[in-house]
Amino acid sequence: MHAPHPLPNSRRRFLLAAGAVPAAGVLTPTVPPARRPLQADVLVVGGGVAGSIAAIQAGRLGARTVLVEAGSQLGGTMTTAGVDFPGLFHAWGRQIIAGIGWELVCATVKLNGGRLPDFSVPYGSRHWQHQVRLNGGLYAAIAEEACVNAAVDLRYYETPLSIQQDEGGWRVRLAGKGAELEVAAKQLVDCTGNAAAIALAGLPRQRGSATQPGTLIYRLAGYDLKRADLAAMAAGARQAVNAGRLQPADFRHDLRGFLASGGENAMHVPNADSSTSELHTRTNIRGRQSLLRMMRFLKPFPGFENLRLERVQPETGVRETFRIAGESEVTVDDYTGGRRFADAVAYSFYPVDLHDERGIRPRQLEPGTVPTIPLGALIPRSSRNVMAAGRSISSDRLANSGLRVQASCMAMGQAAGVAAALAARSGLTPAKVPLAEILETLRRHGAITPE
Repeated sequence: MHAPHPLPNSRRRFLLAAGAVPAAGVLTPTVPPARRPLQADVLVVGGGVAGSIAAIQAGRLGARTVLVEAGSQLGGTMTTAGVDFPGLFHAWGRQIIAGIGWELVCATVKLNGGRLPDFSVPYGSRHWQHQVRLNGGLYAAIAEEACVNAAVDLRYYETPLSIQQDEGGWRVRLAGKGAELEVAAKQLVDCTGNAAAIALAGLPRQRGSATQPGTLIYRLAGYDLKRADLAAMAAGARQAVNAGRLQPADFRHDLRGFLASGGENAMHVPNADSSTSELHTRTNIRGRQSLLRMMRFLKPFPGFENLRLERVQPETGVRETFRIAGESEVTVDDYTGGRRFADAVAYSFYPVDLHDERGIRPRQLEPGTVPTIPLGALIPRSSRNVMAAGRSISSDRLANSGLRVQASCMAMGQAAGVAAALAARSGLTPAKVPLAEILETLRRHGAITPE
């Protein structure tokens, strides 16, 4: 048997310096040293608008806070999915949602030289006139800065593999790029939007038989509508749909409206789902295929010779998947009736906003109606030391279509951050933290609480 061929001296010195070759000259894999569990008072899973606010709030209260985000930035639907017009923070002439989320939104608008809407002007049925336009990428950077300043341990590109309860709270095993570690956390806050951490913890979640379509936010430019023959284009679209070259959801059954907005929020991706990596991948692919279909359809028409893609988001925005089964549930009657829950910790305000295969028909709230969010809807039934905030709040489907928007998610995220931090400090589960203490702490940190 021949002896192994010796490595060249220069190559050997390089590998020895890198720790890949022992002195005997045998190649061995480098094994990272075992790590002790990372200790946290509050572990937040998901860095969207709810999760980032929850983490900032817990950190500002002095809790050792870890924020795990599978992507590359904070903000979720508002940044990565491009719904960069958060709202609604005002209702019927007064502000009803403020706190950390409002602080970050205002900082983003100011730094970018923007302007806030005139909230004193009633919008009637045009609720979007009170939504705040901002730059999503800049918001993500400002939210990240706030996390760093609050001493939050930010961990991008990581996701939980397992979640187990123990006497001290939770043991969460994380995996990411070149990393696998365990976090020992006193309190767990699920802000994944899919109640994914809740499911890993063995707690129930629920969803309806139907799912709202998603939207890939993109903007087309370079075309001249004055030269367009919209009647001919509409006829061409019908023919393309019949031939399978287009789908009605590509332009949400309204070509004129789609062209007037340049795309933006005027398309649908049917059966959008982000609850698993496989389903999320398919949803993103279908969104980008829709974009390609529309560009190829439009390009041959007069006025569209110089059509170009000006903006496209990296992810298709998803409106609903799983919700938790909470200690209490917000129903559509609670929401549209403005029920004042005994344990209300925040307001919410938005039309009932259910999207379907034909488009969207917002159902405006009656004048003076302002729904509330109860603490019990953030706490999974029969659980300890765990909460959920964001669109997976315990609610029925119609109520959820109004609760899921950014301003409301910011408000419930801040409430969850307060409850989790106070629970970790006192050794209680969130449901046992005195409500008066939660509300007083929220107000001290700029939030508006139900009266």
